[in-house]
Amino acid sequence: MQEQIFNIQNEDDFKTCALKVFKHQFENNTVYRSFCDLLFIHPSDVKELKEIPFLPIQFFKSHQILSSKESVQEIFTSSGTTGSVTSKHLVTDISWYEKSYLKGFEYFYGNIEDYTILALLPNYLERDGSSLIYMVDDLIKKSKKSASGFYLNDLRKLSSELTHLNKNNRKTLLIGVTYALLDLIEQQKFQLNNTIIMETGGMKGRRKELIRDQLHEILCEGFGVAEIHSEYGMTELLSQGYSKGNGIFDCPPWMKILTRDTEDALTILENSKTGGLNVIDLANYNSCSFIATQDLGKVNPNGNFEVLGRFDHSDIRGCNLMVI
Repeated sequence: MQEQIFNIQNEDDFKTCALKVFKHQFENNTVYRSFCDLLFIHPSDVKELKEIPFLPIQFFKSHQILSSKESVQEIFTSSGTTGSVTSKHLVTDISWYEKSYLKGFEYFYGNIEDYTILALLPNYLERDGSSLIYMVDDLIKKSKKSASGFYLNDLRKLSSELTHLNKNNRKTLLIGVTYALLDLIEQQKFQLNNTIIMETGGMKGRRKELIRDQLHEILCEGFGVAEIHSEYGMTELLSQGYSKGNGIFDCPPWMKILTRDTEDALTILENSKTGGLNVIDLANYNSCSFIATQDLGKVNPNGNFEVLGRFDHSDIRGCNLMVI
């Protein structure tokens, strides 16, 4: 199934694979099966993507979401404040994740070996279980560049490396958490010609929150670039969406975003209407590929999407149908 999913070519391929994955997870994931049963939805009745039930993302905090009986190879956990309940994504076959992020990167940016990868992700490095760190660490290794690496708090060394790579016209990707990128440009201003700046979001209480347009304007000016790229990913997913500017995200061929009504979680909206974001991530073959997130956004007519905010409270109306 892995080969079929990572070679999806069009909408028909996606639909065929998604319906197969839904049937597999209905039959093999006890939590998801219970959720579907409570909704009286069975694979034999489902013919369209919008008819597939989307599991509320909170279930990754309270239940083991597994569609495989294989032993768990990796456990990815979300960040959280002390004492808070974190999400756990149990991964029984890490090759799904490795193939997803490598093929996803190639789909949007080309060969990883063409880039030097610089990572400024201090808050992620300071804890265990980050799926982002797992991905970036592997991309750093696969870049095969001696300058690629993590820069925990050494902003001076990072500034020097960015300047050197720019001077030598090396293609570079700097991926960083928002507050750390702002710290960097407060120390030094840049004029970068061959560098992609990719922010992963998050002030983590270190700075005042900014609206995206204001933040990207500050980052563009500080780094001397025309656009700020972004990554849309989360602990509960094994795939990422990418934005090359203006906060417009695209998905790789095995991932799709739908929007749901904020008052009726079971109703899928037409494109261009704001609602809760539902994600289909077929790389989640061994957990759950159909997830109702707590993000608000809209899907554009061409299939790309925007993230407009978050639900104010964790219990989304109409989603929490099951207490086990």
